[in-house]
Amino acid sequence: MGISQEAEQFADALGSATAKTGTPGLEMSVIRDVIDASFQRMSTEPEGVTYAEVDAGGVPALWCIPEDAEPRQALLHFHNGGSVVASMYSDRKAAGHLAKAAGIRTLVVDFRLAPENPYPAQLDDAETAYRWLLSQGYTPRTIATTGHSIGGTLAVLLPLRLLANGEETPAAVVSMSPWCDLTIQNETIETNASADRALSREALELFRAAWLQDPELSHADPKINLLSADLTGLPPTGLYYGEYEVLAGEDAEFGRRLVEHGVTSEAHCLPGGQHSYVLGAGRVPEIDESIQHMGQWLRRHLGDQAG
Repeated sequence: MGISQEAEQFADALGSATAKTGTPGLEMSVIRDVIDASFQRMSTEPEGVTYAEVDAGGVPALWCIPEDAEPRQALLHFHNGGSVVASMYSDRKAAGHLAKAAGIRTLVVDFRLAPENPYPAQLDDAETAYRWLLSQGYTPRTIATTGHSIGGTLAVLLPLRLLANGEETPAAVVSMSPWCDLTIQNETIETNASADRALSREALELFRAAWLQDPELSHADPKINLLSADLTGLPPTGLYYGEYEVLAGEDAEFGRRLVEHGVTSEAHCLPGGQHSYVLGAGRVPEIDESIQHMGQWLRRHLGDQAG
C-alpha cells in the first residue's frame, strides 16, 4: 500500500523547510525564525485545545489544555530541532493534537538551545520543568514524558537521569523519532538518505557539534547515547518512528534494547513515515491514526494512576 497524497505533501513541506535553511550565509536567528514558521504551518490547529504560557521554575513553557482533560495528570513534552532550532511555539499545534488524543494536558518545554547552551543545558531544563510539575501537585505516577527527534531523546534521558539519582520516574514515555546514537553510524543514515526529507548525516553532524561541545564526552557515552545506556527500570515506553527516516535503523535497535532490558514497551514504525512525522498532525490521516495510538498508550499507563 502506498502512502497517502497528504503524506506526500507533508514530506514536500519538510523538504521545503530544510532547503530554505540551507541557503548559504543565513544567520542562526533567521534559520530559527524560518523553522519556527515552517513547522507551525505543518500542523492544523486542534479544536478544543487552549494554551497558556507559564514559567516552569525559570524555564519558559506552554500548556496545551484540551477540553475535559484530566486535571491531575500531565504530559511533559520536548520539541525537535537537534538542540539548535525549533521551540515550544513551533511544536504548539502538534503537541496540542497529542494532548487531545490522550485527553491529558501537556506542558511543552522551551529548553535552551545550542550552540549558545550546549549539553547538558537541555536536559537540565527538562529536569527543572519536571520538578516544577511536582511542585504544582503532580506526582511521578501522574506524569509522562513525550517528545520527538532530540525531544524524543530527552523524553528518555530524563527518566534515566532520575533512575541514576535513585528517584522515582514518570509513569510512562512516548518517544517519537528519537536520536538514539550520537556516533551516527547506523546503515540507514545512508540507505534512507534520499527518502528522509528532514534529516541528513550533514545535519546530524552539525547538530552534534553544536550540542556536545565537551571534548571529554564520548559520543557513545551512556549519559547521551540510548544505544549504550542501561535502560533497566525505565517506565513503560512507546516508541514511534517513520520508515523513511535516516534514524529508522537506530530507532529499531533502541526498540530491541528496550525489550532486552525488560522494559514494558511497544515499537511502531509508520510505513512511509518521515522524521518527526508528528508535525503533520491534523493533515495526514496515517499520522493522525498514529497519534491516536500514542494517546491510547498514554491513557493506558496513566489512566489508573490519578489520585
